Amino acid sequence: MNRPNSEFQNALFIVAGIFSAAFGLKSFLLSSHFIDGGVTGVSMLLASAFKLPLSVLLLVINLPFVALGYNQLGRRFAVRSVLAIAGLALVLAVVPFPDVTPDLLLTAVFGGVFIGAGIGLAMRGGAVLDGTEIAALLVSRHLVLLKVSDLILVFNLLIFSVAVVVLGTEEALYSMLTYFAAARVLEFVLNGIEQYTGVTIVSTQSDAIRKVITEKLGRGVTIYMGRSGYGKQGEPRLDRDIVFTVVTRLELPGLRTVVQQIDPKAFIVQYRIDDAQGGIVKKRALH
Repeated sequence: MNRPNSEFQNALFIVAGIFSAAFGLKSFLLSSHFIDGGVTGVSMLLASAFKLPLSVLLLVINLPFVALGYNQLGRRFAVRSVLAIAGLALVLAVVPFPDVTPDLLLTAVFGGVFIGAGIGLAMRGGAVLDGTEIAALLVSRHLVLLKVSDLILVFNLLIFSVAVVVLGTEEALYSMLTYFAAARVLEFVLNGIEQYTGVTIVSTQSDAIRKVITEKLGRGVTIYMGRSGYGKQGEPRLDRDIVFTVVTRLELPGLRTVVQQIDPKAFIVQYRIDDAQGGIVKKRALH
């Protein structure tokens, strides 16, 4: 019953992403000859070098990656991505946007902000506006020594190296600033202020810690068995419950404080989690 509402919400995210990215491109970057990273950056470089329409290049360069990644993405994601990329190309071609500012620093930063927000919103809606990650995913399946993030980094280094020759050193440096701004905003849009952190706690007071997490913080926990005595101090090899929980980064300081109050010697390991689903992830409302 919730499927139509979900699809409508996805469509809103994608449309908002299209207009945000188009605004960042036309109102900031294009007039100053700055580029972004990824496939969008390649399209902008080619448009600048050969005086070709950017809207056409975005379609021509992006869509083959979506087609190649069809099996990994799935039909629904691929169709959304094709429509999103086509929508971005159409908006760039027909919708007028004002040139906001001649200031180069503001152009680089806010151009990146709107592009990053646009790509992130489209991804929240289940689509992509840039085929870079699809391309990196496909290549990484054949080059097992390189991760997707490594390939994206190498790809963007090549783009900005070419930009030095095609656009000039200053334009390339400003373009790198645009890319960094876009990457940070993209991460924020996808993860938000409630970015999750996994926390593993090893303590002799595991039951008391479990109660505080579940009753005071309103979070779920997982308990699994461990055994002490493998460290430098050589304690007896005693069975010990290990507590695992997932919290937001805003809740992390409070969690660390209550654990230290219960057991100052507790061993705490934390690590970033890009996404979490199921369980008691969202904090319960307190009545």
